[in-house]
Amino acid sequence: MAFNDDDIKMAEKETQRMARSLATSKVESDVYVDQELAAPLTKRDINQMGIRSLALQASFNYERMQAGGWLFTILPSLRKIHKNEDDLRNSAKMHMEFINVHPFDATFLAGLVLAMERGKENISTIRAVKVALMGPLGGIGDALFWLTLLPICAGIGASLALEGSVFGPIIFLLMFNVFHFSIRFGLAHYGYNAGTSALPMLKANTKRISHAASIVGMTVIGALIASYVRLSTPLVVHAGEAVVALQVDVLDKLMPNILPLTFTLIIFYLMKRNFSPIKLIGLTVVFGVVGKYIGLL
Repeated sequence: MAFNDDDIKMAEKETQRMARSLATSKVESDVYVDQELAAPLTKRDINQMGIRSLALQASFNYERMQAGGWLFTILPSLRKIHKNEDDLRNSAKMHMEFINVHPFDATFLAGLVLAMERGKENISTIRAVKVALMGPLGGIGDALFWLTLLPICAGIGASLALEGSVFGPIIFLLMFNVFHFSIRFGLAHYGYNAGTSALPMLKANTKRISHAASIVGMTVIGALIASYVRLSTPLVVHAGEAVVALQVDVLDKLMPNILPLTFTLIIFYLMKRNFSPIKLIGLTVVFGVVGKYIGLL
């Protein structure tokens, strides 16, 4: 088969993208050694995953968020899928990377990921799908559970309690958890079955899916930066009788949120220089305290 220049350039770009992805990870290889399709996971395996997902946030931290609980959730299934020790080790290292997803609908993502692991998809593809779905699942989970299910169940329970019924809190807990566990376990099976049925399509379009998922993931991360990184300065410049607020009159007119963007790029640069997340958190705290003390922030 002959390859034209476009095919070669595309392959080179894909290789460079994969290299950049692996450069920020402890993963040693993007391709699993054992490419044989693993045995299907049973309903018992998926239910076990759903039960273990209750501990998703047990080791929550500001460096990797839910990574420890995430790996704990899917580890028994990974052991069943990857008989090769190198493959299991690589998979575990990738799943110990940063992840932050809504704890109630995380089982959908876990089921989908396990289906991709069973199909021996490239690690970079699985990672890209994880990153792409974290944000949307978080938004859906907040809207479904915290803004809809919880107020309805709490309202019913509170109304009974205000009438003097001791069953108010019991009804609240029963209603909320019946829906909660039904959705948690239902999404676990749905995610795995949806991923399994989509495996042929995933295999045929791995590069396109990985590229599309990476674009979505970067978009989500960019939106999170604009939403959650807060940085402004109260500095005022006096020019004769004119008073110019540096933030409002200069920076915001040049580009809204230019300070959060600059700070994020500095953090990204330091990460590339092998600064650990703990050091970056410490530097951020020191910068914030000192900046506030001297009037810079």
